[in-house]
Amino acid sequence: MDDIRLLEMIERYLQGEMTEEEKILFKELRRTNPDVDQKVVEQHFFINQMERFNEDKKFRASLNEVHEQLLAEGNIKPYSGKSKVVQLWNRSKRTIAVAASIAGVTALVISAVVSSLAPKTDKAQIENLGRKIDILEKNQNHTRRELSDVKNKIEIPGEPAKFGGTGFLIDTRGYLVTNAHVINKAERVSVQSQSGVELSARKVFSDDSLDIAILKIDDNLFKPLSALPYAITKNASGDLAEPIFTLGYPKDEIVYGEGYLSAKTGYKGDSLTCQISVSANPGNSGGPVINKNGEVIGVLSTRQTTAEGVVFAIKAKNIFKALDDLKKDSNNLHIKLPATSSVKNIDRPQQVKKIQDCVFMVKGY
Repeated sequence: MDDIRLLEMIERYLQGEMTEEEKILFKELRRTNPDVDQKVVEQHFFINQMERFNEDKKFRASLNEVHEQLLAEGNIKPYSGKSKVVQLWNRSKRTIAVAASIAGVTALVISAVVSSLAPKTDKAQIENLGRKIDILEKNQNHTRRELSDVKNKIEIPGEPAKFGGTGFLIDTRGYLVTNAHVINKAERVSVQSQSGVELSARKVFSDDSLDIAILKIDDNLFKPLSALPYAITKNASGDLAEPIFTLGYPKDEIVYGEGYLSAKTGYKGDSLTCQISVSANPGNSGGPVINKNGEVIGVLSTRQTTAEGVVFAIKAKNIFKALDDLKKDSNNLHIKLPATSSVKNIDRPQQVKKIQDCVFMVKGY
């Protein structure tokens, strides 16, 4: 987003220079984008402070003019006493102390107001990395070019998603794996590609004990892939200190993170999971944990908030267990996991380019 263009739009909004249609669209932008709303609050406060400063400056200039005029007319005489600073302090120290107290209280009040207007986050000691989505989805572009320059696409809001996370393909025909906690409260689900295309999907399998869910993309816009670039195998458990990376959707675009395998078991020795050291936030749940050879060693799941960078992932072998359980209920369903990696021995940016189209944002409604 262009900051200069955004400031111009905010000034037009605060000065009442927008049309009614522009006001409606800009108010919607404020409501759906906390960063923009915060900038509006800060700009409004800044303008008010500048206006007060200008008024004070004009008042002081007016007093000086009157003082000079009275001196010129002989109505007052210049002060000729000694120790002006000391005498002024002795006469005015109580007033100055009161003024200083008022200034301090004012600063605290302003700080409290700004803090109350800023977005707040909830805290938890151990939390799933599913993301609650508070923004409205976009489904129709508006035609105002000026506002489009502020935000590439501002669209009329549709039904909002309630939950969000990440999923990645395990079969070229559109089968994905994610965490069960991402979609277990959703009545329906969809996925969004890295390019921003939203696709209809359905739940095929979910197991809360494994924290694994399998989805199927059911949308004509989805075209089956010829092959998946990474491998998913039972023995891809990883070694201690082995470098790993993740891809996920903690926000409305794909985010890359890197770290290493720090323990072969999870929280309190949980054997279903492993511990990795990587930056992760709500929305990363369900993302792949991949080693340097392009092998999926886990599905990112939870983090320990009392320790920085302590994240847990469901081991990849549990994907096979979930598929075995699924086959018991669906004898005709055959999901073929990728057995070989085509991104082995290439540099990381090229690995990410080949993998990112297989990683989707998962939305629950």
